[in-house]
Amino acid sequence: MQVHSSAPTRIDLAGGTLDIWPLYLFHPGAQTVNAAIQLRAACTVTPSDDGRVWLVSEDTGRTLRAATWRTLDTHGDNRLVAHIARFFRIEGVRITTRAASPMGAGIAGSSALTLAVCAALARWQGVEYSPDQLLTLAMNLEARTLGIPTGVQDYRSALYGGVSAVELEAAGVTRVALEVDPLELERRLVLAYSGDSRSSGINNWDITKRHIEGDAALAARFERIRDIAATIRDALVNKDWAELARQVTLEWRERQGLAPGVTTPAIERLMTRAAAAGALAGKVCGAGGGGCVFFLIDPVRRAEVCRAVLDAGARLLDCRVDTDGLQLDCRGE
Repeated sequence: MQVHSSAPTRIDLAGGTLDIWPLYLFHPGAQTVNAAIQLRAACTVTPSDDGRVWLVSEDTGRTLRAATWRTLDTHGDNRLVAHIARFFRIEGVRITTRAASPMGAGIAGSSALTLAVCAALARWQGVEYSPDQLLTLAMNLEARTLGIPTGVQDYRSALYGGVSAVELEAAGVTRVALEVDPLELERRLVLAYSGDSRSSGINNWDITKRHIEGDAALAARFERIRDIAATIRDALVNKDWAELARQVTLEWRERQGLAPGVTTPAIERLMTRAAAAGALAGKVCGAGGGGCVFFLIDPVRRAEVCRAVLDAGARLLDCRVDTDGLQLDCRGE
């Protein structure tokens, strides 16, 4: 038998960081807005030839081998997949993973990978999970690996794909698919990898602690980020691209004030070059501190903006909207 799975990464347009519990409880009406993109994380599960457990990461070139799931190293290379394999008590398999996004890109590559691996191993073991159970499992196992709380939006974009709002309320978290033409949005997006890898855990955990400890200025910024996210959602649905660009600019301004390390010299260079070439707005993906930047553009200026991004030393990434979400294929059952 062979099981193959894959899940998309995402661009977070607005409201990020508020999706970490319990931050959204302090800001009624909080939501995030994101778009899944076709940079996928994938997992293939096959029987191993020697009865051992093999964890093979094709994009990093790292391999972890153990006689049994109990002896998998959860502190070194491939520790995320090791935690998942130990949860499922998997034996005698080869788990091969690959990620299309750069490491530390800020587009939820690890969350997409976690969801894909969880789905593949659940199918391998014959375990049936509801969508909500699968989301909760993926979120909790990634938090276990990182040792800090994780946000809720990334797993939903990986599971469902498309353009969506994730409403964050005391009664629960709800994903709402937004009626946005994917092609119209794609035409107005450019995604660039700055070249600097980053760790969302560092910024997000510091911000969470400061908020809980009563940082009033930080809370006020999150109030504004919450309101901007609502306006961005409306602008997307109404195809008001000028308002969307204006609000993304405001979101980026507020986000820079959350923590000193949100922006970097490489990101500032990208922003300056892209704006000079005609980009209408831009902001970092995820918590910042490196990783990716997305830009909103007038489609007629795409060539100029892309050239400016490359001249700034960044790498262009595929940002086509992914409408498929989690894909799971099982052969030889």
